[in-house]
Amino acid sequence: MALKANLYVEFQGKKVDTKEVLAAAKKVWVEAGNKVKDLNTVDLYIKPEEDAAYFVFNETESGKIEL
Repeated sequence: MALKANLYVEFQGKKVDTKEVLAAAKKVWVEAGNKVKDLNTVDLYIKPEEDAAYFVFNETESGKIEL
């Protein structure tokens, strides 16, 4: 059986599911007219104190998601 892991960030009573943040980042990528198959890397930086997550796609394109 494969290991199933969940990663959450908790800060001041707020819980952030990293899977949801990754899904939101992928949505930004697709809504910009890109294809998921062209997304090679996603770096996520979750800043709960800012209610935001920052992302870097393919080590070149970056942006911010409100949590």
